[in-house]
Amino acid sequence: MDITMNWQAENFDYLMNAIALVRDHLNSYIAKLQGQTHGSELDSLAKELKAIAQGIAHPPALERICYTFELSRFERLVLLCCAAQALHPDFPELLAIAHRNPELGSTTFQLTLQCFPEAHWSASTEHRPLKKWQLVHWANAPELPRAPMQLDGGILNYLMGEPYSDPMLAGIIIRQESNRSGRQALQPSHTAIIEQLIALFQAAHDPLPLVQLCGTLQEFQQAITIQVSHVLQVPIYTLASDAIPSSRSELQWFIVRLRRWLALEPGILQVQITANLINLGQGPRSLVDVFLTTVNVPLIILTEQRLTLAHPVVMTFDVVGLQYDEQLDLWQAAWHDGEEPDSFANDVLARLASQFRLSDAMIQTVSTAVREEMIDDGNSQGAVSDRLWEFCRLQARPQLEGLAQRLNVRATWDDLILPEREKTMLHQIMIHVRRQAKVYQQWGFADQNQRGLGLTALFAGASGTGKTTAAEILAHELKLDLFRIDLSAVMSKYIGETEKNLRRIFDAAEVGGAILLFDEADALFGKRTQVKDSHDRHANIEVSYLLQRMEAYQGLAILTTNLKDNLDQAFLRRLRFVLNFPYPKPTERSKIWARVFPRATPTHALDVELLGQLDVTGGNIKAIALNAAFIAAEQDEPVKMKHILAAARMEYLKLGRSLTKAETQYWDLS
Repeated sequence: MDITMNWQAENFDYLMNAIALVRDHLNSYIAKLQGQTHGSELDSLAKELKAIAQGIAHPPALERICYTFELSRFERLVLLCCAAQALHPDFPELLAIAHRNPELGSTTFQLTLQCFPEAHWSASTEHRPLKKWQLVHWANAPELPRAPMQLDGGILNYLMGEPYSDPMLAGIIIRQESNRSGRQALQPSHTAIIEQLIALFQAAHDPLPLVQLCGTLQEFQQAITIQVSHVLQVPIYTLASDAIPSSRSELQWFIVRLRRWLALEPGILQVQITANLINLGQGPRSLVDVFLTTVNVPLIILTEQRLTLAHPVVMTFDVVGLQYDEQLDLWQAAWHDGEEPDSFANDVLARLASQFRLSDAMIQTVSTAVREEMIDDGNSQGAVSDRLWEFCRLQARPQLEGLAQRLNVRATWDDLILPEREKTMLHQIMIHVRRQAKVYQQWGFADQNQRGLGLTALFAGASGTGKTTAAEILAHELKLDLFRIDLSAVMSKYIGETEKNLRRIFDAAEVGGAILLFDEADALFGKRTQVKDSHDRHANIEVSYLLQRMEAYQGLAILTTNLKDNLDQAFLRRLRFVLNFPYPKPTERSKIWARVFPRATPTHALDVELLGQLDVTGGNIKAIALNAAFIAAEQDEPVKMKHILAAARMEYLKLGRSLTKAETQYWDLS
């Protein structure tokens, strides 16, 4: 409602004159009880009320209530009688006289039936507005007609000209005014959704449709809602799903008060639905689902994934991140800021747009921060490029608590001993990540790709052969985060839960272009068996879903396995790179031994050629070296061959093997 000081004064004047009509009806009733005559002023009061109404720019609050909730003339007088009781100090005394009871200075339904014209008993029933919309509250009493009545506090304030708010919902419903300063900048991929929502809410529907905005990018979902509210010039009312009552009786009360609020102050209700608070489509309907189905107000729900709802009219829209071209336009506008663009900057911005999925606000934040930090200091182009990349990586770092572990990557090429062929393939993977903007976007290969732009790799080899180290090197060289996912923790025996966990991982990682390392892929990617029951079908669905997400993921997804031969060949054909990490030969093991001890570690007479005879992997060598260092430290000696022998025996015991004489022959154990 548009509120000005003049309107408030006129509205108050109108309300007082309307109450004067009620007072006149009461005085006529009292005079009749006392056998007296009363000079009624109803006609003159009605004319005065009409004159005030004609001079008010906006309808008085009383008329808005009566029109919105379809009050009869009698129900209007009952409402005004309760308002007068609250606003006029002398009114309770007048009511007591009418009741012929000095202790009963309140409105009762019995009294209103006797005093007011066009009275009808049905006004006190549940389906009529006074009770249906909780405009008036009856006190607990044995006989309802004699129970004291009281006007609802929120309705009283609204009658007085205040914007409606419900003190019972304070802190639960948050009102946000529409952005009236101008249209918010949104990209073409979102404008179609906005236009459809505007048309949807402007049309008359019964029941009102439920709009579902799906996706993990809540910032874009809210931006769409804000823009719709701006065009429609209505506020947004935000409600968290965990604030919805957990009992049916409370829910019914909650829905009535919420609908009453939006009836008097029209707006859009926005509800954030969290996955752990709703279980739709399975078993009994949840109360959240009941709420969404029955509230019947302009409603937009924000969800991470599509929900199956009982509502008869659900309109679902997938809200995706900005496309490459949209991001690049935003980057160029934010970074160049009206200045003449240069080719180096454009190449850097193209890489940022290809690797990260940032919002408009995040792009502006990064551009401003790097400009303020570096440009004025005369930094080189390379340094500026590095800072832009680092800021983006930190801004877009995904939140994957409980599903993935972010690894602190420090490994370099010197830490990996591999045949040249495998090293060359690792370099090729790195090139694919670095140059995807040029090849896919600038050279047009993205338009020809029918399956997806995902870069997928399989690292196959025994434990300790360098698979994780190789992933760390790629992350270090590419300056990207590396997240390790334990597939055994992601998999669930409950149908649909594995896909839900995978969806959360990929959706969160997509923003930051992180490298995903799925450890021990055999748990999910073993040879698919013949479908004999629902569990087999479910397992195949999980594999298919992961393959689809990997192919659509615009970052690098790496799978590791110890048992490549057990993997389905159809699955292997869908991977872009398959790298074998061979068991290290003696010469390769010697190279690992030569680099395994930090420079600060004291050593004495270590023969790396002889140490290379130990038939173990690089991971085992690192474990033996660490244990040998502890043994030597305890003896306050530099690390010697004897310490390594003791540590090797412990490692072999862990592996269930025994050291052979050939492995330790010629060792100097002094």
